[in-house]
Amino acid sequence: QVQLVESGGGLVEVGDSLRLSCAASGRTFSDYAMGWFRQAPGKERQFVASIAWSGGATQYADNVRGRFTISRDDAKNTGYLQMNSLKPEDTAVYLCAAAIHGIGSRRRDEYDYWGQGTQVTVSS
Repeated sequence: QVQLVESGGGLVEVGDSLRLSCAASGRTFSDYAMGWFRQAPGKERQFVASIAWSGGATQYADNVRGRFTISRDDAKNTGYLQMNSLKPEDTAVYLCAAAIHGIGSRRRDEYDYWGQGTQVTVSS
């Protein structure tokens, strides 16, 4: 069992930056791939970025590539999503997810554990 808690969301303006954190507890964090997803009101949950459990291979959605960076610090049991050049369309609840020995899939159903999410609002 893994518990995930996101933090770092907030209200920012267009072009600003935020760093989200995902603190994990319960099992060895390094055994898990981590993904970030987001969900805006009335829309499906969509993939944002992921990092594999071994080797750290990363993937990004096309609409965030070059602006967002996913990383992990296994010693701190924490994952991060650095978000730069934020746009109004980035407004959503951001959720982190974990998959044991995962490759960092873009598919929601391949993740075993989810956090509750943190709100990011980008005002224009």
